[in-house]
Order: sequence, then C-alpha cells, then structure tokens
Amino acid sequence: MRTPLVLAAAVLYAALPVPAFPEEPSEPVSDGIDHPRGGEGPEGSEIAFEFGDPRISESSGIAPSLRHEGVWWTHNDSGDHLSEVYAVDGEGRTLATVTLGLERRDWEAVSVTEGPDGTPSVLVGDIGDNFGGGWPDVRVYRFAEPEALTDVLIDPEVFTLTYEDGGRDAESMMVDPRDGRLYVASKEFSGGLYAAPETLEPGAEHVLERIDSVPLFATDAAFGPDGARYAIRTYWGVTVYDSTEGVPGSAIGSFDLPESDQGESIAFTPDGTALMAGTEGLNASVWRIPLEERYLVEEAAEEAAGEEPPAEEEGGTAGPEARSALPFIVGGAAVAALLITGIVLLARRG
Repeated sequence: MRTPLVLAAAVLYAALPVPAFPEEPSEPVSDGIDHPRGGEGPEGSEIAFEFGDPRISESSGIAPSLRHEGVWWTHNDSGDHLSEVYAVDGEGRTLATVTLGLERRDWEAVSVTEGPDGTPSVLVGDIGDNFGGGWPDVRVYRFAEPEALTDVLIDPEVFTLTYEDGGRDAESMMVDPRDGRLYVASKEFSGGLYAAPETLEPGAEHVLERIDSVPLFATDAAFGPDGARYAIRTYWGVTVYDSTEGVPGSAIGSFDLPESDQGESIAFTPDGTALMAGTEGLNASVWRIPLEERYLVEEAAEEAAGEEPPAEEEGGTAGPEARSALPFIVGGAAVAALLITGIVLLARRG
C-alpha cells in the first residue's frame, strides 16, 4: 500500500513544536522494546535475491513453499495488477504463475501452511483497505499448493471476515502452523492483533477478535516453522515474539531491518534461523537477515551454534519479559515524551 518516505531519524528527536493536525509520519515508534528506524540491518544481513519478473512490481508478501525446496510465493499489492500469485526460486526467477479466478481488492499478505486435510495450502490475504476501514469485510483466499510448478488458473476457497470493533486497514496476516489458526495485525497508530475463529468455512461469516496490540504501522507478519516464534514488521524494523505457550505470547526484542524504499514483507526461512524481508518496486531486493541466538528456539539455536547453550544461572541475564519491560522502567519520562511524539506520526492511509 502506497506510503510516503519517512524523514531521517534525527527528526524524531529534534526539539520542534508538535503540530495540532499532522498528516505525514516522520519516524517510527516501536512497541516499547526499542526504536527501529531502518538502516544496515543486523550483522550478516545480505541480499538473497532480486525479483526478475517485471510483473512483480509491488511485492507485498512472501512465504516459503512447503512442497518445493528453495521456492518462495509472492504477489502484488493493490493497483492495476492481475489476480496472480508467483512462485520464484532463490535467484528471483519466476517458476510458475497461479491465477485466481476472482476480483482483487488489496492483496497484502501470503502464508503457506498445511490445510485441514494436511495438504500444503497457500493463503492470500485480501485485507488491505485504501478507504481506512471502509470495507464492510475482508477476505482470505486459500488454494492447494500445486505439486508441479506450472502456470495454472484456480478458483480458490474464499473466507470472509469482519473485525469485532469495526473496519481496519491491515497488511499483516500469519497462520500458526500448530493449529492452522489465522491472525491479522492492523496497520494503524494503535494497531491490534486479531485472531480468526479456530475453523474457517467458505461462505460463512467470521469475526476477528482483538487479542493484543502490535507495533506502529505493521506491514507484515509471519510465524516460524514450528510456531514457537512469530515476527511482525513495520517499514523500519521487526519485533520477534515468543509464542511457545500460545499467541499472543511475549515480545523478545526488536531490531532494524535493512533500509528500503517501502518495506512490505517478512517471512522466516524454513529452518527458522533467519528472516526474509522484501520491499516494493521493480527488481526489488529480498534480504536474508540472520537471527541472533536469543531469537531462536532452543533446537535451532543449538544447531546454529553447533553446541548446547549453557544453562542459565540464577540471577544471570534477564529473560525476555524483563528485557521487554526494561525500557518502561528506565527513562519513564522519555517514554512519555515518545508517546506524545507518536501522535505526530499518523500515516496517511491509502
């Protein structure tokens, strides 16, 4: 979804009067863990590939295939695009085009997970709203992931959902691989994480229930391969959550993502040790961002380190909850100031 470029990080902290009715965002405000604003990204971040297909000009979501190793699914945002989902390889080359036999509104996210019958399925979130909550409902489309990567026309299942607290603009959708439950994160100043019913039925109406808050202006979300972690990204950074005990879980931490014109997509790699982050534009880059050990589940951390991590001693390093609470304990006045400043950062919808 089109959004103006943000100003430099210094603008956020400059001693300027706060306008009464701002129109443009100037800089991100995170969820209290830290304040990612985009930059070089974590150490080891590198461009994995660039989209080579000129049809992919507004990639707004990305997800790894469950059937085909090294393959990623993506799609375009709203605009003058066909209702197509693309399978690309690790070099950014399009391998197959799946055309959905329906009218698109504002596609913003894609997830690949096992369907109710265990078949790998692709879900496309038609959840964007250029009218700022004007649509009476949003839609999610599901189709079986093709066994052969060839161009095909598919009539997908259609699920209709409404928000319990009124229409929202959203760009983030993810599906828990443990139980298949779908979640949507709204893109707004006071964004929320919404849970769909445990079971979705084509043709039925479903209500999205708000269960938590999310970072300012979320643009995509994704679960890790085992559901024990999920990530929510904004234009500037990403927050990783521990969902071992369920959703919403607790925030582990946040960090900057590599700077891009318009950061839109996020996904975990199939092994759960890194994130893939994309942006819009022709020949847009998709970055691979390795995750620090503290963001990994135990098995992945041991595999990445090649050894078992040392046992945490009593009185040692603070755990995720303590880390996430620390910024609120230290510098309360600064937090209050940021909250006031945050009012300035309302983004123009659409």
